[in-house]
Amino acid sequence: MVGLPKISDVRGNLTAIEACMHVPFPIERVYYIYDVPSGSTRAGHAHRQLQQLFLALSGSFVIHLDDGRTRQSFALNRPHIGLYVAPGVWRTIDDFSGGGVCMVLASAHYTEADYIRSYAEFTEFVGRGGPCNAEADGGRDAE
Repeated sequence: MVGLPKISDVRGNLTAIEACMHVPFPIERVYYIYDVPSGSTRAGHAHRQLQQLFLALSGSFVIHLDDGRTRQSFALNRPHIGLYVAPGVWRTIDDFSGGGVCMVLASAHYTEADYIRSYAEFTEFVGRGGPCNAEADGGRDAE
């Protein structure tokens, strides 16, 4: 999780995000996900090189991460607390509240070739020199 500066004022709070200061990469792309129907799941992919910071601008949602060894879930519900996701991590996003808005800061422009959209391809990627290579995990079989 990444804590961002929160400047409190009686008129409301303000959070500013600066590339390479609050986010560990230059920001090349910003997008947001909203009006997600109840019960829907977003993402369901990994990236080969892209770094991202996820923020709940409004409402809440849950991000599930899988690096090929460990699975973790994070509930995001405060606009000044983000979740950094490194390359080579499978992610799904679900449990959006009504009015939930997920903003994503990305380290590069959209490039389809950077996406890993099949979980089988993802397990091959992490086992073949991705962030979790086969030697480091003791030869554990992919699930």
